[in-house]
Amino acid sequence: MFQTRLTQLFGMRLPVLGGGMMWLSDARYVAALARAGALGFVTPRSYDDPAAFRAAMRECREASDGRPFGVNITQSRRAEENRMVPEWIDIGLEEGARCFETVGPSPKELFDRIHAGGARVIHKCAFIPHALKAQDAGADAIALVGCEAGGHPGTNELPTFVLGALALERLRVPLALGGGIGTGRQIAAALAMGADAVLMGTRFLVCEEIWAHDDYKRHLAMQPAEASTLALQSTGHPWRVLDNATVRCTRAMEAKGASRYPDFGALSTGRLGRDSAYARGDWNTGLLSMGPSIGFADRIEPVDAVLRRLMDDAAAGAAHLRALAGASTSPTSHP
Repeated sequence: MFQTRLTQLFGMRLPVLGGGMMWLSDARYVAALARAGALGFVTPRSYDDPAAFRAAMRECREASDGRPFGVNITQSRRAEENRMVPEWIDIGLEEGARCFETVGPSPKELFDRIHAGGARVIHKCAFIPHALKAQDAGADAIALVGCEAGGHPGTNELPTFVLGALALERLRVPLALGGGIGTGRQIAAALAMGADAVLMGTRFLVCEEIWAHDDYKRHLAMQPAEASTLALQSTGHPWRVLDNATVRCTRAMEAKGASRYPDFGALSTGRLGRDSAYARGDWNTGLLSMGPSIGFADRIEPVDAVLRRLMDDAAAGAAHLRALAGASTSPTSHP
């Protein structure tokens, strides 16, 4: 329906990327995106060891019906936590991934390793200078996320569409925009502006293929956009999450001077949310990545159903724009 530089680069049918979500971007979910025509990324940091990650990759490959799927390589600010990155890349390549989403530093040797295996790279970041650096280092495409993005958008304060409009004046490689996108009309708007795809995460949180507890999904399906908030701002590495009891607790700690991730103990760990909200449905416990596009996620349904509705709405938005363009160029009769 919408063929762009990114759909051609990655072999996608739809201009939609399902960004890697810690703990949740597993084989079942990523394969569902692939079958529906989008592109998702399995997150190796979600697995206890390389063998478990390899098994997930094989499951994803078998369930993807020959459609492309990818791997998310998120690099930590702490070098010792990146020792598995080369092995994750090699496993991904060996098990058929030809698309990699990278996050964090953009060293040329990382991109070179992926390219040597016959795959392509889209680098995700929140600042235009970082995007330009990744482009110069050899990234095949860029995903820029605005301040609305769930998870860790950094200290960027620019909204998605302002950031994208600025970036399009400077980037040569294909661009995906993410942050706050949850409707097809937003997809049409991003493409009309010149972007090549959108990056979405929060909108898919209530999908059937996401393994999180149904009680958690039901709670999310009732949330307005305003339920998304920033936590841990005092650390300099804010986290956009669901407003809940844990957020309020961390804010009380910040008021008393807490300003480093270790100051918050277990409250700042992703595992707390995984074991409480995702596994048991306790949505009040843990910092749970979520952006304001949750306001569009009003029901639990399959990935395919969400994407079909998104693309129908995008087509309607594109048709509206074409009608406006046609009206502005149609001949005018004079008496």
